[in-house]
Amino acid sequence: MSMYTAIATSAGRDGRAVSSDGRLDVKLALQKELGGDGEGTNPEQLFAAGYAACFASAMRLVGAQKKIDVSDASVTAEVGLSPNGQGGFQLEATLRVELPDSIAPETARELVEATHQVCPYSNATRGNIPVNLVVE
Repeated sequence: MSMYTAIATSAGRDGRAVSSDGRLDVKLALQKELGGDGEGTNPEQLFAAGYAACFASAMRLVGAQKKIDVSDASVTAEVGLSPNGQGGFQLEATLRVELPDSIAPETARELVEATHQVCPYSNATRGNIPVNLVVE
């Protein structure tokens, strides 16, 4: 059973996306790169924002378990959209994790890899889309 269920409704890339509680209400628009006017956000930006926030929160949890201070860390998610070669499209993601300089590179890599096993977005994407982890 779910601990929480988010509910949102949209009619497509040119319109709105609204959450059931009204806290999210955004104008959507097809990206200029795809022939649209780009005058709103798009699903890839929303996915990137969600993945970055989720991964950063999961990293705080893992950091606390491993006694690593990640309070100054940040995560930037890049979500790409490309043809899948079968008439459809696919996503790909790169997570750029910026950690404090005080964390040794090997420890940083271990932390990010452990977080990738805990984060719900990582668990949902694993085996479905390529996810590149970059420790900065």
